[in-house]
Amino acid sequence: MPTDLACPDCGRSYDAGPDEPWRCDCGHPLEFADRPRPDRPAPDFAELDTRAGLWAFEEFLPIPPEVTLGEGFTPLQDASTALDATDSTDAPDWGENVQFKLEYVFPSGSFKDRGATATLSRAAQLGVEKVVEDSSGNAGAAIAQYAARAGIDADIYVPADAKASKLAAIERVGATPIRVEGTRQDVTDACIEAVESKSGGGDPEEDGDETGWYASHAWNPAFFAGTATFAFEVAAQRDWAVPDAVVTPLGHGTLFLGAYRGFRALKDAGWTDRMPRLLGAQAAGYAPIAAELHGEEAAAGDNSVADGIQILDPARKDQILDAIAETGGDAIALDSDAVADALDRLHRGGFYTEPTCAVAPAALARFRERGVLDDDEDVVVPLTGSGLKS
Repeated sequence: MPTDLACPDCGRSYDAGPDEPWRCDCGHPLEFADRPRPDRPAPDFAELDTRAGLWAFEEFLPIPPEVTLGEGFTPLQDASTALDATDSTDAPDWGENVQFKLEYVFPSGSFKDRGATATLSRAAQLGVEKVVEDSSGNAGAAIAQYAARAGIDADIYVPADAKASKLAAIERVGATPIRVEGTRQDVTDACIEAVESKSGGGDPEEDGDETGWYASHAWNPAFFAGTATFAFEVAAQRDWAVPDAVVTPLGHGTLFLGAYRGFRALKDAGWTDRMPRLLGAQAAGYAPIAAELHGEEAAAGDNSVADGIQILDPARKDQILDAIAETGGDAIALDSDAVADALDRLHRGGFYTEPTCAVAPAALARFRERGVLDDDEDVVVPLTGSGLKS
């Protein structure tokens, strides 16, 4: 049976189904009412069935693998090859003991496949006929691709100036991109308006349009169940040794909160004994978490390079701040120059990533400079999106 939903803020509960709400009546994001945990010790890596992809960790997942492309177990690669790949004295100092997790090798070219496979598996389990999503590119491409795999229609709301490569990734699998003029928030607002109008009293048979199920990477709890597997894989690939810190890009927080939830679940299950510090990398001018922690001046500036995280009002802002507080983490804002320098160094080191991806390695260098991370601390950094879609 599909897992029901519940609001952690007000306590309301909702039955699972294709007409389930996308948020609580109180406005808070919903979560799964049941979050499974294993009742056995952590297995040796050789005992994991990596052929099952993310569902090698099915004991933690409240969703069956209805829609999958075999995604998961992306490589965990020592970053030293990139550290030695340039002679520039201006290159970012990432320090030693750094591992990159190559999330850009997923089927659609980004870590968003983790959330998409779980979200479309949930949609298929519920009998959903059409999904809608808003995205600057990667999440939309991932949702579109897995919707195609599921045989489910998809409308993807995107900025009017979305990159042609990402629009092509949406269109060529049969989804419909809907371009919206204005800011990234305008795109979300237009998508939510469409979702609410279709489920708020209209007659689908009269208007010729079935209800759209909001497959939001910012709101849908299934997406976060998927991104939590990032933490499961990191721990398993390191023989259940948790790194001192994890540095991720931070927009809506889908990977940041996924990492938090995954490492939290591992600790609760007794498979690991501690949490890593979670450090977020935001785009200057679009850095509400950095502003909350360090003031508006620390968040100011311009970053047109990291377009994938230009989010001014993350849906789960309070949860992000709670995760930072609980893990002794932090968040900073980076300008375009810092990200461009890090991107160049990644490319020269053989890591062909998209620009937004470089914000996390750039932040790692800044955290080292500021003494937030000691030189000898053990750090994992996900490389989140492929340069083939740049």
